[in-house]
Amino acid sequence: MDQLGAMRAFIRVVQTGSFSATAREQNTTQATISKKIAALEHKLEGKLLTRSSRDLALTEVGAEYYERCVAIISELDEAESNVRAHRALPQGLIKIAAPITFGNIFIAPIISEFLARYPDISVDLTLSDKHVDIISEGVDVAIRARELEDSSLIARRLFDNPNILVASSAYIAKYGEPATPEDLNQHNCIIYSLSSTMNNWNFYNKKIKKSVSVSGNFKSDSCDAILRSVLDGVGIALLPVWMVENEIKAGRLKQLMPSYKTQPLPFHAIYTNNRYVSLKIRCFIDFIKEKIESSERLN
Repeated sequence: MDQLGAMRAFIRVVQTGSFSATAREQNTTQATISKKIAALEHKLEGKLLTRSSRDLALTEVGAEYYERCVAIISELDEAESNVRAHRALPQGLIKIAAPITFGNIFIAPIISEFLARYPDISVDLTLSDKHVDIISEGVDVAIRARELEDSSLIARRLFDNPNILVASSAYIAKYGEPATPEDLNQHNCIIYSLSSTMNNWNFYNKKIKKSVSVSGNFKSDSCDAILRSVLDGVGIALLPVWMVENEIKAGRLKQLMPSYKTQPLPFHAIYTNNRYVSLKIRCFIDFIKEKIESSERLN
């Protein structure tokens, strides 16, 4: 039995809660993963998991063995990473998750340069505005526009992400321009449905906070769809500066209520809180940080 391989499979089964998901990750069959776990249990002469038609659960000894497996595999991976670090060039697959618009505007255009700089790395990029569980989905680095909410993860701040209020000239010509947050009650406001505040928009003027409950006839979980609707004159929206900057410069959009600011959302690179960070992850985060710091749109 390949005990280390079986231990890695056991760890991922626990983290994903699924034999089939682990099999897909390791490009094998569910039966193969089941055999690896069964071989471990036979060798240890103890039950590690209890299985029903719907759920997996660790036994008492399984929970203790899982913690020890994680520690052992982390030590092994750290030792291998240290050896590879002496070769100067990182290698292996790095799985990255990012919001759709940010990924299309900033990450996708720099991937070719990253791969040219690190030819032994390959990239699997997933773009989604939905929350990604990086542990269960095996993601190495996730880019998120929010504060860190999980102590098992580490966040490296990339930049602050202020939103501004925008509308098209066609909308303003037809419905007028709001001068204060309270005026938004008379306007069609386009809602980003994944926002934690959603219908409550907060503004600051000379450190005085004003909150307004907005409403409208369109909402979406896609910033791209919201931008398209604003350009089409549907209504007013709060969007990131870097997303609408070119549209404002071209005269297609206008910033509204510029004296009222919003609380910037921090963009972070998120990764698991292991005792070490692999060289490929460090290289990617350093690379994207370098590109963001040199970007005029984000500074």
